[in-house]
Amino acid sequence: QVLRKSLQRGVALSTGSFLVYEAQKLISGFAEVHASFKVEEVIEQADYLYGSGETEKLYRLLIQHKNSDDAELLWRLARASRDLAQLSSTSAEEKRQLAYEALEYAKKALEKNESNFAAHKWYGICLSDVGDFEGIKTKIGNAFVIKEHFQRAIELNPKDATTIHLIGIWCYSFAEMPWYQRKIAATLFATPPTSTFQEYAAHSHLKLFSCLYTADPNFYSKNMLFLGKTYLKLNNKKMALLWLSKAKEYPAHTEEDKQV
Repeated sequence: QVLRKSLQRGVALSTGSFLVYEAQKLISGFAEVHASFKVEEVIEQADYLYGSGETEKLYRLLIQHKNSDDAELLWRLARASRDLAQLSSTSAEEKRQLAYEALEYAKKALEKNESNFAAHKWYGICLSDVGDFEGIKTKIGNAFVIKEHFQRAIELNPKDATTIHLIGIWCYSFAEMPWYQRKIAATLFATPPTSTFQEYAAHSHLKLFSCLYTADPNFYSKNMLFLGKTYLKLNNKKMALLWLSKAKEYPAHTEEDKQV
């Protein structure tokens, strides 16, 4: 009797209602596919704008997706926020606000996908930027956390030349740390972070070696600048001149290239 009643209810369901139900299922499936396609489309647009140096347009595109659950979109938004903060036309207050926003987006990207190497990289970069607004104690205190994220990024993507460069910058920063900062570091850590110019040079050459597999072996103006500065510290003026000349001649695509 239960089966008979169920069948009667099924027959009572009009053909039109059934078609509406099936159409809703089909549309729902298309919506899911479209949502996925839209993320890929936005990422493609974002990468084009980034490659073209369109910092403001890139930020305006990605800020529309700040509530996204996609780590690929979020770390790109963190990068775009930071790049916007670097522009000379950005006010000091806006720079501060954008730095903290960038850190939040990078943090969210990590929460969404801990295995995303770029999320680790940009979290480390953004955490370092925020330290500029919070004083030397915070900046030194964050140093180990920053390096851990850079190292994790390299573990996840050993061929990422940018992260290897960033580890090099980290080493250079501590090699060049003035005595009073070393004293602060000693009070914060049982074993304060230390480094040497030799260690920086090794990391930079690793980066350059990895770049031999890319279309542009020079890759990054800032790396050339720091290689030159490192060779100066090592009293190798011939190599210093070589890399500083390369940095000088590098085409300036970004604000940072101009500063270099």
